[in-house]
Amino acid sequence: MTWGLPRRSPLWEKFMFWFCCVLFNIAEADGEMSHAYATLGVSAPHLYYTCPEGATVKMLCAQRGATMYDHDVLKRAWLFTQHSDQHCSGRQGPRGTVINSHSHSLPPGLQFGSTDNNFWVQLQNVTHADQGRYCCMVLDIRVEHKHGSIVQKPHSHVLLQVSPRRNGSQECTVWDPTPPGGSVPVALAIAACILALLSLPLILVLVYKQRHNAQSSRRAQELVRMDSEAHGHENPVFLGGSPQIKTRTVSQIMTRQSSETGRHLLSEPGTPFTPPIHGDVFFPIEDTIPESPDLLQV
Repeated sequence: MTWGLPRRSPLWEKFMFWFCCVLFNIAEADGEMSHAYATLGVSAPHLYYTCPEGATVKMLCAQRGATMYDHDVLKRAWLFTQHSDQHCSGRQGPRGTVINSHSHSLPPGLQFGSTDNNFWVQLQNVTHADQGRYCCMVLDIRVEHKHGSIVQKPHSHVLLQVSPRRNGSQECTVWDPTPPGGSVPVALAIAACILALLSLPLILVLVYKQRHNAQSSRRAQELVRMDSEAHGHENPVFLGGSPQIKTRTVSQIMTRQSSETGRHLLSEPGTPFTPPIHGDVFFPIEDTIPESPDLLQV
């Protein structure tokens, strides 16, 4: 008895297709993130700052990526507006400063600073006039023939809220209502991987049971076929008993039987192809069989 290779389960094919789609989406998300980091970008680690009057606040923005061309010039800038629900516009900076002005002096209590990956603005002795929206941006300037053109201008913003002066601690607090945008796709990809790994044992158990049931069914059919061949049956489906030969008594033989279809039997007179009553019959006249007295008495 030979067994063929079991056919691949459709459930297993669906699982493999779904798992490959998850891996493809993860790879695509990683590719998009790597592409995003290849270009210039700005993000704010903390979105909301709350400070009491008279406190000192240091608002920070992070820079990532690189310039589009190797010889480009980077410039960092801060804009300010007192309307927290509006975008920064124009050239107005914190505490009345003007961006790209020729004056190098800053108002008292205002400082700017930067490192390779971060830049910030620091305000000392904050008042209600400092409350508002602070926009941080990085300018990627390409210089050609002594003329500069901005090729990238990523930006972000932070919000400063100034509360009444209070006794005790003068520290500022930060509040982040939403996680950073880059962490959401990564978290979804990790959750999908964990779900796939947890579902793998269940899928394997279902596939094993399906294949085991298929093999058991084939084995049962093969045993039935072998048993039918041993008994001489050509078709194992029709395994009824051997046909019984019906016996009839002499009176049943002598009695004319009507057909099940309602037609006359050939033995009745007047039936088509019935031999004539008088004259020659099927048997020669000289071979006529005399009626037996025993049969007539039955």
